[in-house]
Amino acid sequence: MRFKNLRIILTLSALFVSGPFLLLRARTFVPAQNSYNVLTFGAKADGKTKDTTALQKAIDECRQNGGGTVYFPAGVYLSGSLHLKSNVTLYLDNGATLLASPDDADFDPFEKLDFKNDADKETSYFHFSFIWGEDVDHIAIFGQGTIDSNRKDRSGPKTIGLKRCRYVTIKDITIRNAGNYSISMLGTDDVNIDGVSIFATYCDGIDPDCCHNVRISNCYIESWDDAICPKTSYSLGYHRSTENLTVTNCIIATNSNAFKLGTESGGDFKHITVSNCVMTTYKSKVNYREPSKPISGISLISVDGAHIDDITITNISMDKVRFPIFLRLGNRGRDQKTPVPGTLKNIVISNITASDALIGGMILGMPGHPIENVNLQNIKISCKGGGTIEQAEADIKKAMKKYPSAFKFRGVPTFGIYTRHAKGVVVENFQLTCETPDARHALVCNDVADLTIDALKMPVSPNTASQLFFQDVRNADIRNCRPGAGTELFLEAAGKNSNGIILLNNDFSGVKKVFLPDKDIGKNSVKSEFNF
Repeated sequence: MRFKNLRIILTLSALFVSGPFLLLRARTFVPAQNSYNVLTFGAKADGKTKDTTALQKAIDECRQNGGGTVYFPAGVYLSGSLHLKSNVTLYLDNGATLLASPDDADFDPFEKLDFKNDADKETSYFHFSFIWGEDVDHIAIFGQGTIDSNRKDRSGPKTIGLKRCRYVTIKDITIRNAGNYSISMLGTDDVNIDGVSIFATYCDGIDPDCCHNVRISNCYIESWDDAICPKTSYSLGYHRSTENLTVTNCIIATNSNAFKLGTESGGDFKHITVSNCVMTTYKSKVNYREPSKPISGISLISVDGAHIDDITITNISMDKVRFPIFLRLGNRGRDQKTPVPGTLKNIVISNITASDALIGGMILGMPGHPIENVNLQNIKISCKGGGTIEQAEADIKKAMKKYPSAFKFRGVPTFGIYTRHAKGVVVENFQLTCETPDARHALVCNDVADLTIDALKMPVSPNTASQLFFQDVRNADIRNCRPGAGTELFLEAAGKNSNGIILLNNDFSGVKKVFLPDKDIGKNSVKSEFNF
């Protein structure tokens, strides 16, 4: 009886390898009638023979028979474009590498669009991709294998391109050497990207464009350009929102922007959260381009009419990010007959630590179009310092006309937070430090209404520059602050519209002069209560 049981066990083990079941991973198997081993369709898996025809044949037959799994055993599969089909899963086993052909002619040409679109080719087109699907649903790419786009510069096809797809899972795979967007999605909904590793991409990492219900979790991303970049371009031929997006538990290494909404921003962005992420510098042996340090950690940008609303970003660690926080409202007006600004409001950014920054952050609205309801809470930023007070707003005005990137704003009059054209801003428990003494203001607010500053901690300025500089600020509460001993001047206020500024419950015992009014400001514009 014992030997009979042993014979049954051995038989079942053999069946998992070559019989009616294929073992895909621990405790997971797929029935043979719904699985298609690409080797049986003529794939050589030698890294030299082009396996495109064999791989596509396996995908097509899987679809024709109602769907299932196309199985890639260990080996190197050299290929051009592969077309995803509904109800088909690609499973790349451990040791399997899907290698892109070095010849761009092996990939499908750009599709023809019957509308004018101002976005670039990388954003607009999807057929020129290594693995792509259009108008397909219930698709998946997963396994412990690798997709290698086989590029050494910013060129070639997208790695994964999905256009108007639904119910998508991309899980556990590794993507390497992408010369174009690694995972690009347009009008694609109900997406789960989990445990994906992206190494050495020369373009964007993951771009959800006009997508709904997207989850990105537990990923590692290396990119020269933006790492995670939600967009709302006109690439569908109409405007559509990106909404219901979560990003969590990711490590992001970039030389551009770690998380950026925009700049393609014709449609709206709403209901988006980012949490529990590390943002740092992509260190590569290949010096592909500068800047070498990330431009920004968090960039929220509406310049083409987008309404950005209900964004929560929390528990983020940043290292060597030049501009940790960048919020920008503009009126570039791509794909608008008449450019009209959108809105940027209801933003919560909390529990952030950042080191080696140029400045703490920027909140830049437009005259008559303020950024509204921004809460910055529990934030600690260490800046390089060494700035001079001569870095003035003239540089800001020039930068506002350029491409809407934080990197365009070099000369700013603060090492902390620069806020311009905003309403309902709360800065609470915000700590700033400088590696080198900085002669600029810690905070500069210009045309700001309904401002709250609570428990702000700042280094002592090495000269007589005020720690806070207000220009046309209305209805501001400054409370629970304790400037360091030796502070020359705490607050300087200017502008005939400044009014309703209240200093409440602050410790000014180490300050030589608390307030310096400009000649244009009203006598009763600033009130001091319960301070000591």
